[in-house]
Amino acid sequence: MVTGGAGFLGSHLCERLLERECEVLCVDNYFTGTRKNIEHLLDNRAFEIIRHDVTFPLFVEVDEIYNLACPASPIHYQHDPVQTTKTSVHGAINMLGLAKRLNAKIFQASTSEVYGDPQIHPQREEYWGHVNPIGLRSCYDEGKRCAETLFFDYHRQHELRIKVGRIFNTYGPHMHPNDGRVVSNFIVQALMGKPITIYGDGSQTRSFCYVDDLVEGFVKFMAADDQIIGPLNLGNPSEFTIRELAEAVIELTGSRSQLVFEPLPSDDPTQRCPDISLAKEKLNWSPTVPLREGLVKTIAYFDGLLKGS
Repeated sequence: MVTGGAGFLGSHLCERLLERECEVLCVDNYFTGTRKNIEHLLDNRAFEIIRHDVTFPLFVEVDEIYNLACPASPIHYQHDPVQTTKTSVHGAINMLGLAKRLNAKIFQASTSEVYGDPQIHPQREEYWGHVNPIGLRSCYDEGKRCAETLFFDYHRQHELRIKVGRIFNTYGPHMHPNDGRVVSNFIVQALMGKPITIYGDGSQTRSFCYVDDLVEGFVKFMAADDQIIGPLNLGNPSEFTIRELAEAVIELTGSRSQLVFEPLPSDDPTQRCPDISLAKEKLNWSPTVPLREGLVKTIAYFDGLLKGS
């Protein structure tokens, strides 16, 4: 079962699991996910959809659960911050309860946001983070931190088989065009010939992982020995400034867009980059798709979306 299965990451994960000849149950309430992301899978007899909100219990029979349900972009998770916290916390409780009843293995899609605005660089899993508990981003940051707590308590108290992956910036086809994330923002603005908005001076850095690489990490993690539970960083350690990303997008789209600079939002981290030594050691996993190659595929997707194809 993939919760959030009609979302950006979830839809790619459903595809990958079907390719591996798994039977897949996709669960989504379509708050940020969209049926269009999974329409091409509907004819597959091994694929099934349930429209459901994970803040309510769900009674199904499955062997493995990938819990990806939660809005992940600032625009979406700040739209209804109480519901965002509920999705992370109540959703985790409901999915953990289901996993406990079924003795199923369960994966939690956590986030690099648990590190907040980090004071160490790059971020390693043993770092506890530097997070504002009452800011505009707290609904997501603290919701995911609480979900991790619940996963590890269920593991210790009930010997539940868990996997906790901390996801860093990821991009690719099926991203929402208006999700406010930097890659989708820049590509849509460039394709429409609009000014590209950079918050701050553009010197803040991010690492960008192509979605196919990330999903491969999910599957490898879930298949790994039950003693490997995480938390495990999953992302691309290659670091780029926001300005470098904007310039690459302008070049690859052939756009004449100009750069415009706006004030940095509250609690926006200045650096975010994973140390993936643990994933390399435990899973023999590391990203293989270079940024420019991934951007070309993502630009083609958004170009088709904007043209209505």
